Amino acid sequence: MNPIAIRLLNQQLIVPQFDNPTDVVSYMGAMQAQEYRMMRWAVAMRTRKPSLKAFKEAFDKGEIIRLHLMRGTWQLVSAHDYWSMIDVFSPKAIAVTKGWMSSNKISIPDDELMRIRDILAQTATDLGSVTKEDFVYALAERDIRMDDHRLSYHIRMAELSGILCSGDLLPHKATYALTANKVKQNEKMDRDEVLLNITYKYFQSRQPATLEDYVWWSGLNISDCRKGIALLGNHISMEKYKGREFYLTDNCRTRGFRKGNFLLIPPYDEYLISYKSRDIVLPPEHRHRAHNNSGIFQPIIAYDGIICGNWSPFREDFQAECFNGEFNMEEVKKTWKAYLRYKQR
Repeated sequence: MNPIAIRLLNQQLIVPQFDNPTDVVSYMGAMQAQEYRMMRWAVAMRTRKPSLKAFKEAFDKGEIIRLHLMRGTWQLVSAHDYWSMIDVFSPKAIAVTKGWMSSNKISIPDDELMRIRDILAQTATDLGSVTKEDFVYALAERDIRMDDHRLSYHIRMAELSGILCSGDLLPHKATYALTANKVKQNEKMDRDEVLLNITYKYFQSRQPATLEDYVWWSGLNISDCRKGIALLGNHISMEKYKGREFYLTDNCRTRGFRKGNFLLIPPYDEYLISYKSRDIVLPPEHRHRAHNNSGIFQPIIAYDGIICGNWSPFREDFQAECFNGEFNMEEVKKTWKAYLRYKQR
């Protein structure tokens, strides 16, 4: 087994199979969207013809939704998966959020939570797509003032309750919309169906991956993760590699890997954040160049799947640094030019 080649293929980072961003997000199940500007490149680089315009169209139509979901962090999910994932993941996410509130000595009574939620929902109804500043203004009109931290918790709880979701895509600032007007309510799935669906999507797009990787990524308890794997039956199998037990699905891509590929990977990308153990692609001695212990991830460069450098996505001129031997800077520049073309499409 060549785990690096298999991951590159199944993460759609080489020889991608999809033409539009919505299909990518649906295939991946959920994608980390911590960095508002770079989440677009994380999706686009997994399409055949990366296009910022295509991502914006899908996002504005509500085909792709951004919200706080797993592990209390930002995710992208498809509209088709939205309601079922809210049902399964929001209880744990709400508990995590309340724990953070407690550690920050913030207490929000239920009556305040419902009152503010109604105001946020009404503001989103009136304006369609709103910023946090719009919420601040709407609250001030009602003589309600609170610090940014407290308001953020109110917005997050409204997201996790299925009241608010992402609005239109702006260049730098997140917006919110009333979920009922943005995402169609589809037929309710039972919990086992959702577990089967998200488990399959995780392993088909991250394989080979371990049970521990899946527990980390999903934020679900280990019994739910084991159950999801069991529900897949013959559609998933286990293979040992260097003493670890990895799972592979029956549709695993193994052909198409070609050597000599540089990838400019955004911060918080699923190529790293999908796994609890990242040493297969990230040499332990260079871990601090990719992320720190506080969960801050950096833009990285991969050569044939191995993390080997950093790059600067927000500079107008090309800037990259190698920390794992030498690489051909001219070849990296070709990849940079492809990234620039994506922003113009």
